[in-house]
Amino acid sequence: MRRRLAISLVLTSALAACRQDMHDAPRYEPLEASTFFSDGHSARTLVANTVARGQLREDEHFYTGKVGGQLATEFPMPVTNEVMARGQERFNVFCAPCHSRTGEGTGMIVQRGFRQPPSYYEDRLMNVPVGYLFDVMTNGFGAMQDYAAQVPAADRWAIVAYIRALQLSQNARIGDVPPAQRAALEEKR
Repeated sequence: MRRRLAISLVLTSALAACRQDMHDAPRYEPLEASTFFSDGHSARTLVANTVARGQLREDEHFYTGKVGGQLATEFPMPVTNEVMARGQERFNVFCAPCHSRTGEGTGMIVQRGFRQPPSYYEDRLMNVPVGYLFDVMTNGFGAMQDYAAQVPAADRWAIVAYIRALQLSQNARIGDVPPAQRAALEEKR
């Protein structure tokens, strides 16, 4: 019995060691020196002007908020109910901590002592092109960090659409409401 146990232990340990070569495969660490290439590097530099798959940004308007180098005054896509809902949801996640859910610049971070951002209802921001708001989210401005890495371009445009809706809501008049919905509003008075 002991002999069988000893043989099975030896065989088990021998078989377990067979896969060690996969764990110790020859490889180079990033930026490690090598004798394989004549320049002594272990990796090749990227070919000039190449773009990774899925990273081509041909649509200047959509990805930069600019048209011909000037800030865009129009959205690069239709602003639908779905876009507005997505914009509100993303605004509440990424923007409201500083700007507050109403856009007045009195979010929780500000209440905790961080520098207050401007209100979206200042004349200066009420009159900026939509491309400006997109550009600030993309590249940052002042104390605001850039959000290009955290928020995809489509979501940044949705947030811009929602900010415009917030701005319009602050100065709305009954004449701005379509006639079909105006009757319902007047009944609630």
